Amino acid sequence: MRCLPAILRSFAITLLILLVFASSARTEVEVRIQEEIWALPLPLPMFAYLVRPVGDGPFPLVIMNHGVSLKPTDRSFFPLVEFRDAAKWFATRGYLVVAPVGTGYGAAAIDIPERALFGPFFSKVGKCTNPNFHDAGLAVAQVDLWIIDFLAAEKVVGQSAGGWASIALSSVNPPQVKAIITFAAGRGGRVGGKPNNNCAPHKLVEATADFGRTSRLPMLWIYIENDTFFGPDLSKRMHAAFTAAGGRAEYHLMPPFGNEGHFFIGSPDAIPLWSPLVTKFLDAQK
Repeated sequence: MRCLPAILRSFAITLLILLVFASSARTEVEVRIQEEIWALPLPLPMFAYLVRPVGDGPFPLVIMNHGVSLKPTDRSFFPLVEFRDAAKWFATRGYLVVAPVGTGYGAAAIDIPERALFGPFFSKVGKCTNPNFHDAGLAVAQVDLWIIDFLAAEKVVGQSAGGWASIALSSVNPPQVKAIITFAAGRGGRVGGKPNNNCAPHKLVEATADFGRTSRLPMLWIYIENDTFFGPDLSKRMHAAFTAAGGRAEYHLMPPFGNEGHFFIGSPDAIPLWSPLVTKFLDAQK
C-alpha cells in the first residue's frame, strides 16, 4: 500500500520516541528504506505509518506517537504522520519505525453530542480548574503497551505515544522498552490559544513527579527555548520534579527555532540540530 503524503498541521505536538528491544541500530549511511501503511488489530484498532530498512531484519523497534488536539474538527484533518522526516532518519539508521494514528483522529474523529455520536477519543484532561493530567497520560500509555505486546509477539514493528504519555509509560517500566526520548512533552499548553498559558502548571509538575517516583528507564527530554506551549521555566520545573522523585531523565533546552519551537520535531531543518543529541544518547544505551 502506498503511503499518503505527510501534511504538517499546527497541532500541539508532544512526541515521544520509544526504543524497544535491546539490539542496537545499524549505522550505515546508505540504507534503503520503504514506507508502508498498516492496520493494527489492537483492542482499539488503528492505522499506522511504518518505515523500515529494506530487508528481512530483525530491526530494533522505534515507536513514535503524535500529540493531541482537543477540537474534533481539527482531529478530523489530522495527517497520517506529522514527523515523516524524523521517522525516516531513524529508519536509515537501521530502526523499524511505527507511528500509530490514535483513535479519535482522521475519519474516526466524530463528536456530535446532539446525535449521541462520539469518536473514541480518550486524551481529555477535564476542566482546567482541576485537570487530570495523570490518567490522560496513562490512557495513551496503555495503547502503547498493546502495540508493544502485539509487535513484540510478532517480532515486527511498533511505536509509542506522545511525549507526556511516554513519561507516563516510563512509570510502569515495560521490560521491552530500553529507553525513551521526548520532544516538547507536556499537557495543557496554550489554553485559549494564548502563548505560555498552561492549564494548571502546578498540577502538571505534580503529575510529573508522581510518574518519576516509579520510573527507572533512561530518558532524553528535549525542549526548545521558544516553545510557547511548555516554556523553559515549566519544562525545567517538570524535570526537577521528575528527577527529585527518582526518575532518570537527561534534559536539553535547544535554542529558539523558527516562530514556534513547539513544532521542532516536525521540521526537516531541525534534524541536524537534534540528531547529534539523540545519536549520543542512543550510543550510550548500547
